[in-house]
Amino acid sequence: MRPENEPDLMRLYLRHCAIGFALSAAFVGLLLWRDVAGLGSLIAGSDIGLLAVFLLWFFHGTVFGSVQFAIMVMLQSDDDDDDDDFRGPLIPVRVTAQARSGHQ
Repeated sequence: MRPENEPDLMRLYLRHCAIGFALSAAFVGLLLWRDVAGLGSLIAGSDIGLLAVFLLWFFHGTVFGSVQFAIMVMLQSDDDDDDDDFRGPLIPVRVTAQARSGHQ
């Protein structure tokens, strides 16, 4: 049903989401290990610390995965070659303006 040359976007998306979630795990691990803003000690002393770690990992993974996928999609674009100057050289033109007194 689908052409053979069509990119497998789902596989691309899942691969880069997995990369984003791996980066998120490293990021959350560093946040907790370095105790940034007392976050590590706050989570360690909380009775719902595992939920907090999961939510940190999940939401950061969503962001990092989306960024990974967006970067990959943008890197796959064709080079848009519209840098040609069809108008000729640009010539600066002096425009004089006078300020009206009394109006602010």
